[in-house]
Amino acid sequence: MDIKKQLLSLTPYQPGKTMEEVKRELGLDKIIKLASNENPFGCSKNVTNAILLQMEKAAAYPDGYARQLRTTLASHLDVSEQQLIFGNGSDEVIQIVCRALLDSGKNTIMATPTFPQYKHNAIIEGAEVREVPLKDGYHQLQQMLDQIDGNTAIVWLCSPNNPTGTYINELKLSDFLQKVPATCLVVLDEAYYEYVTAEDYPDTLKLLDSYPNLLITRTFSKAYGLASFRIGYGVANEELINRIEPVREPFNTNSIAQVAATAGVLDQEFIKECVQKNKEGLDQFYSFCQEMNLAYYPSEGNFILIDFKTDADIVFHYLLTKGYIVRSGKALGFPTSLRITIGKQDQNEEIISLLKEYQLKQAM
Repeated sequence: MDIKKQLLSLTPYQPGKTMEEVKRELGLDKIIKLASNENPFGCSKNVTNAILLQMEKAAAYPDGYARQLRTTLASHLDVSEQQLIFGNGSDEVIQIVCRALLDSGKNTIMATPTFPQYKHNAIIEGAEVREVPLKDGYHQLQQMLDQIDGNTAIVWLCSPNNPTGTYINELKLSDFLQKVPATCLVVLDEAYYEYVTAEDYPDTLKLLDSYPNLLITRTFSKAYGLASFRIGYGVANEELINRIEPVREPFNTNSIAQVAATAGVLDQEFIKECVQKNKEGLDQFYSFCQEMNLAYYPSEGNFILIDFKTDADIVFHYLLTKGYIVRSGKALGFPTSLRITIGKQDQNEEIISLLKEYQLKQAM
């Protein structure tokens, strides 16, 4: 049996150990996970009631068009219902785009390091991957433009970028879009959009009228606290959505995810509270970094990347033994850094205290 040769260079996604596994292995009573950029405050209370009602309809197939969610989200975003495509997380929207546009005769451009699923899916489709290194944590947009040729199908922009938390401001994004050929799709991944507080972050949805080659992806996994339900979406002009829709699997988003996301959209007060608490948490880590003279990237997401100037796995394992799971930067392209999800105030205080203790021991 022949399998695509490009798959031989890929490894399947390796999920981290569960908190229960870590507890057993290390003999710990408590584990705090600050590794996957989940919302430490959970989700809106409205979601629970919506899910319980939906459970009574568990025997029925989900709405393949996601009508209720589509109508609610379109109203919230002030776009037409036909401009939306839903996926099993925004990961699936990325997969849909790659499957629709990429093949062995095409190339695709992205920053590095960035969210790895762009590259992963492009390789599966047999496309050439062109990576442009970040500079000081930021996308090098001119260098990305320089890589575009007649065979370029997609350019990926992750803003805020994972794992750095940096963003592309309004002026730079507008200038970039003006220079991208109309034949090339720009995918703007805004998984952390709700957390953004920067005043010069662009109103990207308004750009869709001017740029029919722009598609924006967002998710309910982060600020909305619905990661376990796996639901995300893309927004673009109606013609583009219609052209990629045939790739989408029928019933690709389940009924419970749809009603959970709908209830989440209708509780924007919860989102505002989470954003404010996240900002306060980031300030806690900024103060720590400045006190300990550690380099970091100011973040517009719900995480922070901190350079400890040593093997990231060593610091990772130190925190693990203390009951905190974070993300080692080794697999993210930052071998001496940790990516830490912003937690609740007391969680932030405790992990910062542990990191101070670690730093002071290293200085002795």
